[in-house]
Amino acid sequence: MSTAAPSTTDTLARLADTLATRRPDRGGDPQSSYTARLLAKGPDAFLKKIGEEATELVMAAKDGVPERIVSETADLWFHCLVTLTHYNLRPEDVLAELARREGLSGLEEKARRPAS
Repeated sequence: MSTAAPSTTDTLARLADTLATRRPDRGGDPQSSYTARLLAKGPDAFLKKIGEEATELVMAAKDGVPERIVSETADLWFHCLVTLTHYNLRPEDVLAELARREGLSGLEEKARRPAS
C-alpha cells in the first residue's frame, strides 16, 4: 500500500515549519494547540507519546492491517517530529543521516558507532 505523495521531503519540511510555530517560546499556545501543549510540558510528555505510538504500531503490524500500520506510523512520526522540534532539529537532519548510511551494511554501520 504505497500512497506516498510526490514530494515527501516537502511535506516533512512544511510540517516541521508548522510545528516550529507551536513552540511556546515562539508564541505557541498550549490552550489551543496539542503540539504546543506537548512542547510546554517538556520531553517527558512527548517521549511518553513516542512510547505509546511505537507500541500501537507494533500491535498494528502484528495484526497486519495496512491502514492501521500506516496510521500508527504517521502518529509515531508526528511525535518524533515534535521531539525534533523541541531540540531545534529538522527532518532534513534525519534524512541526511539516512542518506549518509545508504549503501552501508547495517552491521558495518552499527560497528562504526561509538560504544555507549
